Amino acid sequence: MTDPNDALSHLLLPALPLRDVCLFPEASLAILVTDPAAIKAVEMAERSRLPLLALAEKDGGGPPPGLHTVGTLAAMVKNERGPGGRRVELDGLRRAQALSFVLGPPVIAEAVLLADGDPGDDWGGAVEALARYLHAHPELRAFLDGQRRSKEPMSWVNLACQHLPIAATARQRLLEADARERCLKISRGLDALLRKEQSA
Repeated sequence: MTDPNDALSHLLLPALPLRDVCLFPEASLAILVTDPAAIKAVEMAERSRLPLLALAEKDGGGPPPGLHTVGTLAAMVKNERGPGGRRVELDGLRRAQALSFVLGPPVIAEAVLLADGDPGDDWGGAVEALARYLHAHPELRAFLDGQRRSKEPMSWVNLACQHLPIAATARQRLLEADARERCLKISRGLDALLRKEQSA
């Protein structure tokens, strides 16, 4: 759902394709950008001081530009030239949906911001499920602590969605869900993942 009260609800942004990963709000992502069109998107965002629209690539491509339409508005906090490309660090700001694309390079997306909604009390169950999972994986807990950008409880849920060992398609479905649905899905998914690991 779009937020009609948001003055910045319609945006024209350079789209940054992500392979096998999604960026979630209140999470960060460090990637090596090697594709020439994606490098142009990074350069355009840097020149114009615009955020990027981080969009996961579709499995099997699909029609151009081969990107999912729901992604995350991303602030570029680091952009360094490296061997073979750009080392870029992104901070996820808000979910957004691309309404249309202008094929580049770079690809430009006309996007609207998506309201995440109120998770209500459902975030509690998700955070409890995450705590159970992290108890069995202390190294992951230390990693997520270092990645956390916000003190809001939903940031834990979003970090779990971004970094847990799940398929890219499942991660995209979590990103497309509002906050309440995301909490419910990650809560069930974490407990199922933990049961599977303990029975292996």
